[in-house]
Amino acid sequence: MPREQFHRQLEALKDGVLEMGSMVDRAIDQGMRSLIDRDAELAQKVVDEDREINATGFHIQNMCLSLLAQQAPMATDLRVIVSVTSIVSELERMGDHAEGIARIVLLMQDEPLVKPLVDLPIMAEHAREMLKQALNGFVEREVEGAYRVGSADDAVDQLYDRIYNDLIQIMINDPSTVEPSTHLLWVAHNLERIADRATNIAERTVFAVTGMLPQMDVSSY
Repeated sequence: MPREQFHRQLEALKDGVLEMGSMVDRAIDQGMRSLIDRDAELAQKVVDEDREINATGFHIQNMCLSLLAQQAPMATDLRVIVSVTSIVSELERMGDHAEGIARIVLLMQDEPLVKPLVDLPIMAEHAREMLKQALNGFVEREVEGAYRVGSADDAVDQLYDRIYNDLIQIMINDPSTVEPSTHLLWVAHNLERIADRATNIAERTVFAVTGMLPQMDVSSY
């Protein structure tokens, strides 16, 4: 394969990552809006469209395998391809977390809220911004921005801790709220994992550019 064609395909890989990232960002946004508006139809749409996210990820993974098979890339190019495979995996999991939020909305139906939806939307906005910064950092090969994503995860963790503690206290005070409180805890958990996976993507940016893999986030599940 001529080098010019090879580099065009590398750019196509990056475009595919951005497209998949946009799909995931939309799923997170719609999942949260379905929660805020108690919109079961929108929640079901998020669940249904997760298949498209998975299909896009599968297509990008196949593109990576094809490039590896057709031309043995060296150094930076190899790191980019390897990083794309990891990033796609993280995006697929993020899509699963967004789908998880939507499924929780379907479970809740007309269930009354035990806590105003103030911290959860803020948490979601932080996570979405981290995702955007992580993907832009990868495409632009911007290491400093990648490290800022890792630092931003602290704010998400603090929000999660506050939501967790509030909901635990609500359950202690009124055991009848255990089920609706648990549903909101699940939402918070999904958002916290989305932020962690954005941090993992940022790690891959540092790896692709420098060849070193920092430990910004110890979680991977």
